[in-house]
Amino acid sequence: MLKAYLQRLYETYSRGDAREESFYPALRWLLERWAGQKGLKKVHVTTLPKKTEAGNPDFRVWDGQTHITGYIEAKPPTVEHLDRIETSEQLQRYIKTFPNLVLTNFFEFRLYRDGVCIERAQIGRPFVMTELGRVPPVDNEEGLFLLLDKFFSYRLPEVHTAKTLAVELAKRTRFFRDEVIKEQLREEEENSGGTIMGFYEAFRRFLISDLTRDAFSDLYCQTITYGLFAARTRATNGFNRKLAYDYIPKTIGILRDIFRFVSLGELPPQMQWVVDDIAEVLAVTNVNKILHDYFHEGKGRDPIVHFYETFLAEYDPETREKRGVYYTPEPVVSYIVRSVHRLLKDRFKLQDGLADPGVTVLDPAAGTLTFLAEATRLAIEEFTTRYGEAGMERFIKEHILKNLYAFELMMAPYAIGHLKIS
Repeated sequence: MLKAYLQRLYETYSRGDAREESFYPALRWLLERWAGQKGLKKVHVTTLPKKTEAGNPDFRVWDGQTHITGYIEAKPPTVEHLDRIETSEQLQRYIKTFPNLVLTNFFEFRLYRDGVCIERAQIGRPFVMTELGRVPPVDNEEGLFLLLDKFFSYRLPEVHTAKTLAVELAKRTRFFRDEVIKEQLREEEENSGGTIMGFYEAFRRFLISDLTRDAFSDLYCQTITYGLFAARTRATNGFNRKLAYDYIPKTIGILRDIFRFVSLGELPPQMQWVVDDIAEVLAVTNVNKILHDYFHEGKGRDPIVHFYETFLAEYDPETREKRGVYYTPEPVVSYIVRSVHRLLKDRFKLQDGLADPGVTVLDPAAGTLTFLAEATRLAIEEFTTRYGEAGMERFIKEHILKNLYAFELMMAPYAIGHLKIS
């Protein structure tokens, strides 16, 4: 097998015009041939030629549906020494983001597990091909097959804690923001538009008029990651990117639009790879245990909200400090809202309190709408206690939807708040 592989590399190089991508078919053939001989089914090897040094690794190995085995970053055979590549900023980004990654120049292979090189194999000498003009003899076949065995046997470990989930989602979301969406925006701008640029313009038109591209990249990626998390908490029978749309409430127009594209649209391959990776982390997450833990910590009524604080502490602690993303405990929120309700009745002689049609509520820094949701709940409770449930729908349309307002600068809390209200 390796003899045939090295022959393919030699034939490609001998054409005289070979670039890095020219050698991809030979490596794909080797991986698929090895997997076939091992009896591994549903092995798909896809490639993503990069226009820049940013973006995803060159190869993704997966089952074609949900399970991602790992990634491979390739360099041309003329790059004989991988030590320099190993310490480069690009590869450090990859090994810190993807837990199962191979670096190769098509002759030497290095396997990284959770950022640490755990296996390496040299199957031939590139200079024999590049300088002597011959097919290199096979070397260390057993070493490569051992490395491939470890690579293909990888499975993401099940996630049991909110802290672990936050760490895994945060590093992937940062990569998504910095290496994929920012680059996609730049590329679409050069080509006079595209889907992501369309979302950016829509966000500027309808949400934040002075939104910068960097700020959009951040809020867009946070929204996708957190939308996936919220969808995962509602899923019961399996989860992946394509199923997420089904679990986003129809009442949240902007989030539905984003996930119609993410789940059902033709995503650029760069986006597809990283969103699938985030979705797989969520698929192996024991959501019931995390929700159970939150319940015992006194956060059971709103675990999605409380997890956002945990997530943001890992993803962007500076923004968390600057924007004050610390959520008021539910008993405190309840006390404050009930106190306002009582003051309206006793001091202002409004017998319906928050349910009075003359009352307007504004939360200027709404976060995830915790206060507004509690005010809504209490107003509806007051109305139905006094007047019954017959007129509740009209009450919601004419009072709740018209007189309760909120503003929020950060997109992810905005989306979470809509999930809560829905």
